[in-house]
Amino acid sequence: MTTAVHTYASDVAFSPAVKAIQARKGSREAYARSEQRGWRTEVDDNLAAFLTEANSFYFATAAADGQPYIQHRGGPKGFLKVLDKQTLAFTDYAGNQQFITQGNLSENPKAYIFVMDYAHRRRVKIWGEARIVEDDEALTTSLMPKGYRARPEQVILFKIAAWDTNCPQHIPQKFDAGDVAAALAARDQRIAELEAEVAALKGEKVGGVVP
Repeated sequence: MTTAVHTYASDVAFSPAVKAIQARKGSREAYARSEQRGWRTEVDDNLAAFLTEANSFYFATAAADGQPYIQHRGGPKGFLKVLDKQTLAFTDYAGNQQFITQGNLSENPKAYIFVMDYAHRRRVKIWGEARIVEDDEALTTSLMPKGYRARPEQVILFKIAAWDTNCPQHIPQKFDAGDVAAALAARDQRIAELEAEVAALKGEKVGGVVP
């Protein structure tokens, strides 16, 4: 498979066909200016911090004939790890054994990571190439989240070509159930503390009856 030569990092997404449609619909000039500023090609502090908080993302691949496939990947916060400025990695857990992603990557390394933060209405798009690493126990162990109940099968390494962010428009705000439960527990504890303070000020015994 031949690798396209890109003038700008954003060319990984803005193919000639895409640019032609942008020109026809009036957005090419604005995106041409953004190309000069350039999409990012390395992990910076902001992206690293964003990924540290991520417990979910979508991973896209395509077969040699172009048939796309997208799969959800989840785990504890930070399970998608930064190995260096251009390399991400995560443990591939044993699942339904369809192996569509692995099959696609065996004939087409191009891949895409889409990370959504619903609570803060943020999203990150990452283009690149990926490969499967099997039978590297040390690497698999180093990437496996401690205490997470899943069986690691292999590792996926992702080499970043470019990444960009989106505006929050149309992103519904949603919260993880665990975060909501923690917030409610903290609220209930604070309410109990305030009720105890009020009862003490009134000379009442908490849970008792005023004599």
